[in-house]
Parts: sequence; structure tokens; C-alpha cells
Amino acid sequence: MASQATSSIFVGAAKGGARPQRLELKRANRHGLIAGATGTGKTVTLQGIVEGLSNVGVPTFVADVKGDLAGLAMPGAATAKPHEAFTARAAEIGYQDWAYAGFPVQFWDLFAEQGHPVRTTVSEMGPLLLARLMNLNEVQEGVLTIAFHVADKEGLMLLDLDDLQAMLVHIGERADELTLEYGNVSKPSVGAIQRSLLQLRAQGGDHFFGEPALDLEDFLKIDENGQGIINILAADKLMASPRLYSTFLLWLLSELFEVLPEVGDSDKPKLAFFFDEAHLLFDDAPPALQDKVEQVVRLIRSKGVGVFFITQNPIDIPDDVAGQLGNRVQHALRAFTPRDQAAVKAAAETFRPNPDVDVTAAITELKVGEALVSLLQPDGSPSPVERTLIKPPRSRVGPLTAQERAILVQTDAIGAKYDLLLDRESAEEILKAKSDEAAAAAAAVAAKSEAQKAAALQAKQDALAAKEEARAKAVEERLRIQQMREEERRRKELEREEARRAREAAKPTMADKMIQSAGRSIASSVGRQIGNSLLRGIFGGLKRGR
Repeated sequence: MASQATSSIFVGAAKGGARPQRLELKRANRHGLIAGATGTGKTVTLQGIVEGLSNVGVPTFVADVKGDLAGLAMPGAATAKPHEAFTARAAEIGYQDWAYAGFPVQFWDLFAEQGHPVRTTVSEMGPLLLARLMNLNEVQEGVLTIAFHVADKEGLMLLDLDDLQAMLVHIGERADELTLEYGNVSKPSVGAIQRSLLQLRAQGGDHFFGEPALDLEDFLKIDENGQGIINILAADKLMASPRLYSTFLLWLLSELFEVLPEVGDSDKPKLAFFFDEAHLLFDDAPPALQDKVEQVVRLIRSKGVGVFFITQNPIDIPDDVAGQLGNRVQHALRAFTPRDQAAVKAAAETFRPNPDVDVTAAITELKVGEALVSLLQPDGSPSPVERTLIKPPRSRVGPLTAQERAILVQTDAIGAKYDLLLDRESAEEILKAKSDEAAAAAAAVAAKSEAQKAAALQAKQDALAAKEEARAKAVEERLRIQQMREEERRRKELEREEARRAREAAKPTMADKMIQSAGRSIASSVGRQIGNSLLRGIFGGLKRGR
């Protein structure tokens, strides 16, 4: 049985090659599901489908959660442990031209340790996915959206987390002003977002945001042999931050949807996207985010992208999304708990019935490497479910050595395109410059104000000194006047005393008074005698004249 065809790829068959199951390339963008309990063969199924797509020139993207999908870069080896089982499986299903082969790969890593760094900008991520990433509530998400809107309105580029931090500080300082224009911008909400931002940094978010941002065209390459390049994201370390992992993959899907042009129904996908541990995408996802996932999955097929979800339990996928998954591979499930039993029943009900297969019973009986398969047929209808042995992979099953990985990273077509981190002028630098200018202006105003204050203080002190001097002079003048008055009083008092003394000195003594009295008496007697003599002389003369 041919391992490759121009219109479909071989997935597996029943024993002897009966009822071969082929994934129609024209229907591969109708998405798919690979489900099953741990250890039932999901990874090998995924590996085989990726190999088939690469062979027909379809690039793929796959998250390598356990590190073993890196083996796609190297051919399997006859000395490896699964060789005998793979050889037996190939013979059992009639896979005649099965042979080991490696495939072209490109390694990516958000932490830039096991592959090329993958970066995007904060602006490209957008507030909805960032809110999911930071586990914000509805109010905090609203404040974050306002921060994005203000940044866009004022021409502030949000490239990395430092830019976002600076923008949050900026809107916190303008909270009263922005609340009037956009609604409540509370400082406690801004503080809560900043704390979530610190947690995101602690999870390695700093590595993801920045420039140069990922050019999605690098995911859509084929090599010189016409094989689709397999883009492998090292996700073993990333899985320690499941929210970052799931948000990154959802962002990648969203970007593909935004960037890629409409292609309608093409002969084969432009890209096949494999989302391992898909349940992480939907755990605790708010309704708005689930709506976005459902919208992207529903519409991205028109961009020529097929999305395959890989999960342990099919009921991890919401019904609105599961309804978009036309190609299904169901490995064994365990029915130990009521939830397991519900999963078995749900899985059985999703397949197109086949009277020859008891799906409910078969799901719990499947062996490792065996699955229930229903794939879309050329007319778009699902094939009846078949119990199928999955084809063995051609590439290595297991991880690469560090040396092998390093050589492949250094020699692929990407080169050093993303290795050097760029730091363009963006929101942080612009806001810092504005803050510095404002601080300088404030300092100048403060200096002028201080000078004015100093001048005013000096004037006040001078006025107080003048007032004090005037008061002192007034006191001195009052004292001088009082002194003059006192001297005048004393002078007059002395004069009065001298006058008194003069008067006292001028007063006659008792002897003087007796002499004066006697003199007055004598004078009075003599005077009378003289007067009488004069009168007699006068009057006597008169008489004689008559």
C-alpha cells in the first residue's frame, strides 16, 4: 500500500490492509481530533499524520509537550526498541513501502533554549488574550482595554511588558481624567493588573513579548525537495505555565486567521496546526474567550488552515468546537469513573455508526496503536467508524540529543533572524521622556517658586527687621522724650526750689520786723507832725492875707 498519494495520506487500516483509512487533503482543513488515554498511542498517530502531510508539501506546526516529537527530524533505526513492533505493524496492515526517513524541521522555543525564540508584541496579543494570560476579572480586563485604547490613541507602541507596565502607571496617574472619558479607572484595579504582570514575568512572559516578532510566513515553508517543513515548539518547559502555553497557541491561531488570505476550498491545507494538551485551552476560559476559540476554529478553515486537537478525553472539548472537528481518531479510553464512562458514551455518539462496530465496547478494548477512525470522505461526509491499526512512523520515536538539536537549529533556513532582541522606542521610552520633561519643568517651576519664596521670605524678614528697627527707634524716642520731660520736670522743680529758697531768704526776721514796725511807727508820727505843720502854715498864711 502506498504511503503517500497526491490527494490523501494513509493513516492506517484493518488487518491485511482492509478498509484503509486516508485523510483527504482537501478535507484536512475541516479540522480533527486525536483523543485517548495516556499511553494508548496518540503521539505515534500524530507523528504519522505529520509525516504524511510533510511528504505532500503541507507545512505543519506541532507543540512538543514531552520532547519526543523532535524525533521527526531523524529517521527511525532498525536497532531501536520499537523496530520489530513497527515492522510487524507495517506487514499487518499491508504498508509495503514503509521505510525509515527523517523530515525537515524547524525548532522554536519561547525561552530560546531549544530553538529559535518566538516573540510577539503586547499590542498584537491584545487585551482579551492578555487578560486570559494574567487571569484578570471582568473589571480588570476593562481597565486593561482602556490602557490599550489610550496607547493606540496617543501613538504609544506596546511592544514588551515594560511598555505595558509603563502604560499602566500612566493611566493610574491619569485615573481621574480617564474615568470621565472612558468609565471607571480605579487605582486598585490598576494595582491588581500590575501584580498579575509580575506573576506573568515570573512565568517567563518576558521572553514572549518583544521584537523581532514572529513572521508567520516562516511557518509556511517547504524545503527544496517539496516537503512541508515541520515547525516544532519545545513545550516541555512551557507546560509548567499552562496558561501561557494555551494562550500562546490561541494567539498563534488568531494571528493566522488575521494574516492569511482567504483561499476557499484548496486542494490541500496551507498549514496544519496540532494543539496538544488541548484541554488547557478551555480550562477556566471565560465565555468571551470560548466564543473567540469557536469563531477562529470555524472560520480559519477558509484560510487553508487545519486544526487538530490532541487530548486525553474528548469531553474536554466544548460542543461548539467539537462540532467543527470532522476528522476523528479515538484511541482507548478507560471507564473507571463516572466521568470516564460519560466520556466513552460521548465519544461513541460522535461517530457515524457502523453496524459492524460496537463503538461503546470497542473504545475500552482498543490495544495500543489501535483506534476508532472516522475521516471525511471526498464528498465531505464522515466515513463510517472503523476499528483501525495505525501505521508505524518512519521517523525516530523519541527525543533528539542536545547536539543533534543544536546542529539542526544552526543549519535551518531561519538562521539568526530572531536571535538578536530589538528594543525600539516605544511606550516605555516615550512615557519616560515625557515624565523626565515634566519633572524638569516641575523642577524649574519649583526652583522659580523656591526663589520667589526665598525673595518673599527675605522681604518679609526685611519688613520685620524694618518694623523692629522702627519700633526700637520709637521706643528710643519715647525714652528720649521721657528723659527730656523728666529733665524739664527736674529743672522746673529745681527752679521752684530755688525760688522758694529765695523767697525764704527774702523774708524779714523777727528783729527786722520789729525795726520795720518801729520805723513805720516813727515815720507815721513824724509824718503826721510834718503834715500838720504844713497845713498850719498854708492855712495860716491865707488868713493873714485877708
